[in-house]
This record gives sequence, C-alpha cells and structure tokens, in this order.
Amino acid sequence: MYATREACSCAFEFVMSLAPITETVVPTMTSPAAPPKALEPAGVEYPEGRWTAPSLWHGDAVRRAATALDHYFRERLDVIVGMELRVYYHSGNDKVWIQPDVQVAFGVERGNRGSYRVWEEGKAPDFVLEVASPSTAEHDAEYKARECAQIGVREYWRLDPLGTSISNPLEGYVTSGGSYGRVQPGEGEGLYLRSDVLALELRSQRQVGATVLVFRDPISGEEFDGALAESERRRRAAEERVRELEKQLRNPAAHRPPPDREP
Repeated sequence: MYATREACSCAFEFVMSLAPITETVVPTMTSPAAPPKALEPAGVEYPEGRWTAPSLWHGDAVRRAATALDHYFRERLDVIVGMELRVYYHSGNDKVWIQPDVQVAFGVERGNRGSYRVWEEGKAPDFVLEVASPSTAEHDAEYKARECAQIGVREYWRLDPLGTSISNPLEGYVTSGGSYGRVQPGEGEGLYLRSDVLALELRSQRQVGATVLVFRDPISGEEFDGALAESERRRRAAEERVRELEKQLRNPAAHRPPPDREP
C-alpha cells in the first residue's frame, strides 16, 4: 500500500527528532579527518547495485540532480558524484548497505567504482539526496535517514517530484549534535535552502508537471540543473567538432587519406 504524505512526514519527524536550525554547523567544502583505511577482508564480494526508477518523473529528477552536480564538480579530482551507487559500511558484511539516489563525497579520489566502501574510502559520503516516491518514501523516512546519520552522512536531503509523499517539495537535514536538524531558509534567500557541504543553494522547481532540483552558486548567482549541464556538455562537444573541422580545412593535406596503391 502506498504511504501517504502525512504518514511519511510524521514518521520522519519522529525518527529523526528534528530541531530547526538556522546557523551554519558544518564547515563549507571540507570533510572531517578520515580514519585509516581498513584492509579488505578476503573472500567477501560486494555486488553492484541495480536501479529501476519507480516512475519517469522520479528517474528524471535523479538523473538531472546527479548530472548537475557531476558537471559542477567536474574539475575537482577529490570529489565523486554517484547515482544509485551502493554504499557498504560494514567491512566483511555484504548484506548491510544503502543505495542513495545521489551522493557526493569530498576528499576521495575521483575514478570509477562499482560500489562505495566506507572503510576503503576512509569516510562516508558527505551529501545524500533521496528522491521520494510513494513506494519508497516511508522506508526513506524511517530507515535510510537513520542509517545515513549513523554512518556519518553530513547532509541528508529529500525531494518529492510528485508532491504526494512528503510535506514539502524539498527538505534538507544537517548533522547537529549527533542527529539531523532541518535546514531553514536564511533571511532574504526566498525559496532557497543552503547546503554548506556543497556550498550551493538548492530549491525545487516544477517543470512539465514534475518537481526537479535547481542549484545556485551563491557567489556568481548562476542557476543550473541537469538539463542545463547536459546542454553545456553538448555545446562544448559541438565546439570541439567545429574546431576539428577548421583544422582540417586549414590543412587538408594532413587529413587526406593515403592514395590507393596500384596492384
């Protein structure tokens, strides 16, 4: 049975015992000192996660948020952005894991991964975003948020693309005294909520019936989401193709195929 918006919101409020906060409690763009990385136990496999979006709107919201953040941090070699990347947090136990819709980890080496193992990386992800759906909202509220808090995820965010699962389209929670406190908009920020971990401002926006996540750089004032990031990548790829064609026109002999040899 689908969970109602009121039931999921009440469950989340009860589990997390939220206390509203308005002051910054997490240092911007920094990570706590990482403990020594543990050795990998022999003979234990950690399967990659599988993901099926509950709806087109849910999948679109997840992909766009991941694309936007990956594009924004593309030049940093110490940041990874994962989409549906399974997080294992007990060394030697491949049955205990979470699979955030989107996660960001600072202070770890960029590169391909089949899973994120906390004991190998030396730390938990810093930022987690869950996109709610009627079939997952109750689990996210009662269990996943609690697990994220226990393993040290510094910010936990929830986005509701349908507007039926949680009380607000976008909610953010930040660690404060060992539990999560709700992020409140600052004075003059309007619809924006600030993520101190990302050093970005976040808001929800209704687009073609669904709600997606929009980011804003507080220094430049630039807004972006996954659609804009994808357009930017396509624009750069097109510019690269144009530059390559211009090289060929300037020096056609260098790009001319060799003549066919006579038999």
